[in-house]
Amino acid sequence: MMKLKVKGFVVFLYICSLTLQAQEARIEVTPEKLVMHVDETASLKAVVVDGSGQIQNERAVRYFTRNSLSVDSVGVVTAHEPGNHTVIVISPDAQGNFLRKDIPVEVKFPPLAKVEIGEIPQRLYAGTTIPLNIKILDEKEFEREDVKAVLSTPQSDILEFDDYYNLTAKKPGKGTLKASVEGIETSLQVEVVANPVVRLEIASDKQEARTGDVFHFKASAFDKKGKPLSDVPLHFSFEGNSYDVSSNASGLIKQDGRFVADEPGLYAVAVASGPHVARMSVNVIPRNVKREIELVGKGLVNDKHTSDFWIWQGIDGRDYGVTGTWGADGTAYFWDVTDPANISLIDSIQVDARTVNDVKVSEDGTICIISREGASNRKNGIVILDVRNPGDVNIISTFTENLTGGVHNLFIYKDHVYALSAGQKYYIINIEDPQNPRIVSKFELETPGHAIHDVWVEDGIAYSSNWSDGIQMVDVGNGIAGGSPENPVQFASYKYPSGAHHATLPFTSPSTGKFYAVMGDEIFPYGLNMNGPNIAGGFLHFVDFSDLDNPEEIARFEVPGAGSHNYWIDGETLYVAFYNGGVRVVDISGELMGDLYKQGREMAFIIPSDPEAYIANSPFTWGAQLYKGHIFYSDWNSGLWAAKLSPPAPTETTVETD
Repeated sequence: MMKLKVKGFVVFLYICSLTLQAQEARIEVTPEKLVMHVDETASLKAVVVDGSGQIQNERAVRYFTRNSLSVDSVGVVTAHEPGNHTVIVISPDAQGNFLRKDIPVEVKFPPLAKVEIGEIPQRLYAGTTIPLNIKILDEKEFEREDVKAVLSTPQSDILEFDDYYNLTAKKPGKGTLKASVEGIETSLQVEVVANPVVRLEIASDKQEARTGDVFHFKASAFDKKGKPLSDVPLHFSFEGNSYDVSSNASGLIKQDGRFVADEPGLYAVAVASGPHVARMSVNVIPRNVKREIELVGKGLVNDKHTSDFWIWQGIDGRDYGVTGTWGADGTAYFWDVTDPANISLIDSIQVDARTVNDVKVSEDGTICIISREGASNRKNGIVILDVRNPGDVNIISTFTENLTGGVHNLFIYKDHVYALSAGQKYYIINIEDPQNPRIVSKFELETPGHAIHDVWVEDGIAYSSNWSDGIQMVDVGNGIAGGSPENPVQFASYKYPSGAHHATLPFTSPSTGKFYAVMGDEIFPYGLNMNGPNIAGGFLHFVDFSDLDNPEEIARFEVPGAGSHNYWIDGETLYVAFYNGGVRVVDISGELMGDLYKQGREMAFIIPSDPEAYIANSPFTWGAQLYKGHIFYSDWNSGLWAAKLSPPAPTETTVETD
């Protein structure tokens, strides 16, 4: 989503097409295109004009961009990275509708400075091939992918290479490898020796597994005396035949020998070194995790959009829920969900806001905190509520210090609130005395144009989702880096190319002990229509953080034609809202690798289509939470829902008779 202050509330950077503005009004921007260099600044001037060309001075304009640029409130743009970028200019009207103008920004590439060849073994064996790591850097130390190095060698009978930087050692001897680009050159001396390998062997930890289960293959190379060789480059590959003739036998293999199959079938995994090859066949059977899911109940909200929700047990032992609202009148609703088949509205509270985006309840079930965006006085902040009696909710206090730019998301953990501020940072607020909250610290990145969407706290670690800067793990009491709420300490991070990182949940696999960060996208490829159907994009990235210094993105869960939003993990089951794709229930047991959707790990799904919804029959599911055996989920157009997953199917057994 896209970061945007509108009367103090934050609207997110990927909400790109709110086009309900009056046809005659438009935004005019001077200049209409920028051409810049890295670290250079330039100014944009934007005004709103009516159909006759008259400037509407009462209409405010706001500027946004991504991390490659930054732009301030008066339109001064700073270039941080080369490439083609965009500044988005938006102007809201009194009804919350928007005008928009996109300004293309070309940031020129700095001159090239050097080309580097990454490390390779001191000696290469004849007949083997290794990939080269070629880096081209410019004067600003940016790695350049828009240009390609040219490889050459005077000893073409010894060395050979292709257009993809793969180097083959042809025969014993010494050679020189050169890499050049635009007159800049580097070279590397290479020695090729006789290949001592006469035999390869391959073994696996199993010969049969389900789709999605990871095989671990081990390869060994031996010389003519039967001595193992440890420095031989090995290449793993696979081929397979699906048991379904209409499906490809697809999968994923890593060069450390890990292999996973998507489809049931017979697969042959091979390891090669020069002319030597060893193969092993394995059988892959269906995962068979499908389960039925049944709609149980709903709490309909059809006069405004619903946002986030939280389910909890009250101090009276009954079960309750709270839902927020989006782009409306600042209302939060409270529900009795003790009987999920009869969800009943028991109270509501209205605050000065257009959006109550996030709602959270304290661990002891006595305090609810709601976020505010779009307050008329532009103070926004958070509202602390007494929910000891959820049928009669009362305001304890309102806290706005350093939060006037809007609070889009928040989290409560051990008498502290982690509240986002203007989509740039989060403040840590002590609420031991909820009538007198106080800020004890904050966490903010220093990267250019940094932004944040969400923060989740578990076991004393805050997991913040920082769009293009990815996940930031921060010690706020765990002890791993000596941090505390008063002294948050960042100790690990990971980012991926799309820059659409929207939410994070930590997951330690009970069956393997591996520690993952489940990182979700949020993308609206066609914009967001407030009054019509929508289609989202994006997926969940599973990043193995077992080695905090070397995280590895190892798996994904992606639903075709839909996009991820908020989610929940219980045990080894994932419950994830996929906007127009409804709620998806996913088996995440065992080691994770590859495309979890293709592997048949989806157990069930349910889509909340409702003819009485705010937008009829237009599901747009916001989030999901498992609570006491029921799946609760909120939908942007229809409110709060509950469903029930059937028990797993019994395992088939064979009964012998006389």
